Amino acid sequence: MNIYDIAQMANVSIATVSRVVNNSPKVSDKTRRKVLDIIDKYGYTPNVFAQGLGLNTMHTIGILVPTIADLYISRAVACLEERLHEMGYDIILGCSGYGAKQKEAHIEMMLSKRIDALVLVGSTYAGSDDESHNTDYIQKAANTVPVFLINGLIEGDNIYCNAAEDYRASYEVTTELIKKGRRRIVFLTDSKSFSANEKKSGYEQALRDAGIDIIPEMALFMKNDIDTVKSLFCNYDFLDYDAVFATDDAMAIGVMKYLKTKGKSIPEDVSVVGYNNSMFCICTTPELSSVDNKVELVATQTVKSLKAVLSKEGNVLHKNMVACELVRRGTI
Repeated sequence: MNIYDIAQMANVSIATVSRVVNNSPKVSDKTRRKVLDIIDKYGYTPNVFAQGLGLNTMHTIGILVPTIADLYISRAVACLEERLHEMGYDIILGCSGYGAKQKEAHIEMMLSKRIDALVLVGSTYAGSDDESHNTDYIQKAANTVPVFLINGLIEGDNIYCNAAEDYRASYEVTTELIKKGRRRIVFLTDSKSFSANEKKSGYEQALRDAGIDIIPEMALFMKNDIDTVKSLFCNYDFLDYDAVFATDDAMAIGVMKYLKTKGKSIPEDVSVVGYNNSMFCICTTPELSSVDNKVELVATQTVKSLKAVLSKEGNVLHKNMVACELVRRGTI
């Protein structure tokens, strides 16, 4: 028994059956009763596709991430799924990787699923330093469905961005380190994404405002992995540093493990600050100070924007910024 059988038995269109299933007011009481009686008699359970026929909605949201292995991204997806299910939406989750062509291909795949909206999680979708990595394909997708971007900013019609104030947070962390007497601060990152560039810009501006020269060698780039950072940091023993600001908690912990092998005290000899305020922070000794970039709040704001856009509730901000907070523990 499927929606076509129900429509034939009730002598109505499949769109009418879909409207009944979705409790649309655009059906007469007589027709509604006839369709419901058949549904009750045969125990028909509509699937998502059947519910969407004739209504221009599948009650399904596409969520695209570069990788689900990233802790920030997995936290965002968990929050998105919970909030969307509360609204009666199902999700389709895809992992695109970081390459431009792969992202474009995955977005095309998502659009083929007749989704109602597309959520992109991660600043990698907002572009990078790679000139070939443009965002035109996102605007193209926005011509079909509303696009919501988490942790990145893109201008364009039908594109709605919710992001943390990474520039400001990075500026404030660096300024606090300077006020505590740190003047040789390493900036450690694994990315050249929009978010990473905002953090680096905030770090550099804080140094300028304090009259401290920017030393290119103090900006380090390496894989976001605790053991990798620990093993590679020995290559930078020639650097004279008294603080490390990492754009991810795992990288900061890698630094802490390396400093321990060198007999350095934290924060007496070297201050260390991470980013994302993940569960890793309380698993170290001392516990790691980290920037809370409010991932759950950003995800919740995204769902609110999505609901307002799909419900046509009026003007929705195309850019919504969320303030971060430095959670001070034992490393600063």
